Amino acid sequence: MKHETYKTSGTCSRQIDFDIDENGCIHNISFVGGCNGNLKGIGKLCEGMKAEDVAARIEGTTCGFKGTSCPDQLAKAIKEAISR
Repeated sequence: MKHETYKTSGTCSRQIDFDIDENGCIHNISFVGGCNGNLKGIGKLCEGMKAEDVAARIEGTTCGFKGTSCPDQLAKAIKEAISR
């Protein structure tokens, strides 16, 4: 299992931690900062899903007037992790 840490940009959360297993599934998603309950919910909904499916589903989500969101930042983090 590969552990990833991503520093967010443009959101209330400051960091996202997650693991990607040998089958490409995402686990143990946690956000530092942000809307605690909502972000825990995102983590639980995405648990065990294929990382690329999660990224495709949530990429481009915005928050209010911002051009990004915590889910969008998670998508960016996943895509970055997969590309390495």
